[in-house]
Amino acid sequence: MQDHKITKILVSEEEIRAIVQRLGSEITSHYHGIEKELMVVGLLRGSFIFMADLVRQIKVPMVVDFMTLSSYGDGTVSSGDIKVVMDLDSSIEDRDVLLVEDIVDTGRTFSKVIRMLRNRNPRSLKICTFLNKPETRQVDIQINFCGVDIPNEFAVGYGLDYAQGYRNLPYVGVLQP
Repeated sequence: MQDHKITKILVSEEEIRAIVQRLGSEITSHYHGIEKELMVVGLLRGSFIFMADLVRQIKVPMVVDFMTLSSYGDGTVSSGDIKVVMDLDSSIEDRDVLLVEDIVDTGRTFSKVIRMLRNRNPRSLKICTFLNKPETRQVDIQINFCGVDIPNEFAVGYGLDYAQGYRNLPYVGVLQP
């Protein structure tokens, strides 16, 4: 990792705070008055920092759960097949579910996750992403709550990684070899 450096900051710490606050308000307004607790589902590992900050800004009763998925196997290129490494602990049937992701890029893997969760019959399924890369989208994904669009650059920090590193950066930056 020492051969790589951050060439520019895409989203500063201050911008992150403002984005998370805005998303929390939008989500609170949308789910205000729901019957059951909102189920917030994070996709590990990248979403954990964003989701931790986000749930503190959502002012409706909720429960949280996580899934870990893999589409890479032993390679560095997605196989296109999703393997559930760690599934949800709870059923989402007849629940209002908010799926939280760190970044939506091509949308191929994410669309399969959405389809898999819809097959579990949630009452509603909404999507929240911190970062969105519309330039690289190959599959149409309806994002209900979007933090910020970013250009097609390799982003790290605030949970996003390169070889499991850089997740702890308090901002989102562009990694250049």
